[in-house]
Amino acid sequence: MVASALVLGLLGSLHCLGMCGPIAFMLPLDKSNNTKKIFQLSLYHLGRIFSYALMGLAFGLVGKGLQLFGFQQKLSIVIGVFMILLVLIPSRYVSKFSITKPVYTIIGKVKSKLGNELKKRTPDTFLTIGVLNGFLPCGLVYMALLGAIAMGNAVSGSLYMAVFGLGTIPLMTTAVYFSTLFTPKTKAKFRKLVPVFVVLVGVLFIIRGMGLGIPYLSPAAPSTVDMASSAIECH
Repeated sequence: MVASALVLGLLGSLHCLGMCGPIAFMLPLDKSNNTKKIFQLSLYHLGRIFSYALMGLAFGLVGKGLQLFGFQQKLSIVIGVFMILLVLIPSRYVSKFSITKPVYTIIGKVKSKLGNELKKRTPDTFLTIGVLNGFLPCGLVYMALLGAIAMGNAVSGSLYMAVFGLGTIPLMTTAVYFSTLFTPKTKAKFRKLVPVFVVLVGVLFIIRGMGLGIPYLSPAAPSTVDMASSAIECH
């Protein structure tokens, strides 16, 4: 299922062009030295991936806690259904329950810090911008975090988000080098496809939770006997 994170990142980065694209376009990259420019851009991406992995670690722990209460594969179905509902329900209703509302003050400080960093050109600046960028509110990141919860443990959740971040790199990098290709009209057309990809990932999580016995995609749920045997062996 980690592969779904790569798909979500690759195809969902169409959405990132609208949210994070402006920040990427404003990066104080050294345009006179291509090698240095690539290094600076790599630090920016590394910072974003670090933030995503850190959030994945935290949300993976949440998933672990839910699994301890006996949800296990059912949790994957719940996450998949929730992803699909968030796409199908009109945004005006979803915005009323936005999880970003309680943290507006923190977000304001992050944006302020981000603005200050964009004025600098030291190597750590690009890493810092990436880290701060990763923590900014983004609907697509929220979807990926749902996937991290479904992973059921901290390591897998962190890996899921890191792979998601890797998936956003190709298009985000292309946007920096060929920004003129991504006009507002083009980006608007691309963003219309994002909900389709999110629904597909949601369906994958539902199939995973159904325990159909399909290797890697939908492994069969462990039987009560197997669980009991494992418990005896542990003792």
